[in-house]
Amino acid sequence: MSFEFRPMRSLIFVDCVREEYRHRLQHWLYNTHIPDSISKFTPYCVKYAFYNALPVPPGGERFGTRRMQMTEHYWLINEMLPEMRNNAFGEVMPPEVLRWQGMLPDSDEAIAQMANMTGEEHRSSGGDNGCPPFVFAHVPINWEEDFKGAGRTVKDGPNYRWQFVLRWPCEKTGEKWFHDVMAPYFQNRPEVTRFLSSRIYHDVVGCQFHRLVELWFEGPDEWCTAIEAAKQELAQPEWAKEAPEAAPQAQFPFLKSNFGIVGIFLTDYAASDNMTQFRGNFTMR
Repeated sequence: MSFEFRPMRSLIFVDCVREEYRHRLQHWLYNTHIPDSISKFTPYCVKYAFYNALPVPPGGERFGTRRMQMTEHYWLINEMLPEMRNNAFGEVMPPEVLRWQGMLPDSDEAIAQMANMTGEEHRSSGGDNGCPPFVFAHVPINWEEDFKGAGRTVKDGPNYRWQFVLRWPCEKTGEKWFHDVMAPYFQNRPEVTRFLSSRIYHDVVGCQFHRLVELWFEGPDEWCTAIEAAKQELAQPEWAKEAPEAAPQAQFPFLKSNFGIVGIFLTDYAASDNMTQFRGNFTMR
């Protein structure tokens, strides 16, 4: 066996399609999934944390906003290598979890058809069944591009973080538009306090999104101001006009919500830094 030392970070955007499912999904995450995960990857994962999603701001639905949490890992190796395929225990991954997150149609029939899914099948579901894709994005361990706000510290106050991934109909023209038009626009917006971005690795789990972006604001009001202005100031690019199915929105972000753009709103604080804080699922008394 041979393993490549490859430090990288991964992000999972977790949705909750109905409030009826939020407590069920949280119970599975903390009661089953955290110990399942830690038991497997402790030797080669140095950080594993959950960040709770903030409420969706007005207009946020157009950006494929996920409503449960962001899951963050920092890896020392690529755990998707063939050498890692044999595990003593399989993950506990009931198909209901897919339903709660919107990866399967919200029906009993869909659950019955997917009764024996593995964890890896879970992470590759959605996107080809009419449902949004499961977003599992691997990126360099540190940000590749720093567009605005270098030098900001924790003393500058709390941050309202908008984190999202982009999938262009054409990677070449989309990337050019990002650097020539989108990046300068947000660099110049006074509401934006921090702006970072990285390209997404395609060779780890086959993630088809091209770019991870993080923009910070003072709060949701400032986000709304910047986005309302973007709707007026950013003209529909040619790549969007040429791909109406992938880019059906006439205004920014132009891309198809939940398929071409997926994001989440977060604070700075991890609800659970699982590798150091998790001690079991202790219930309220």
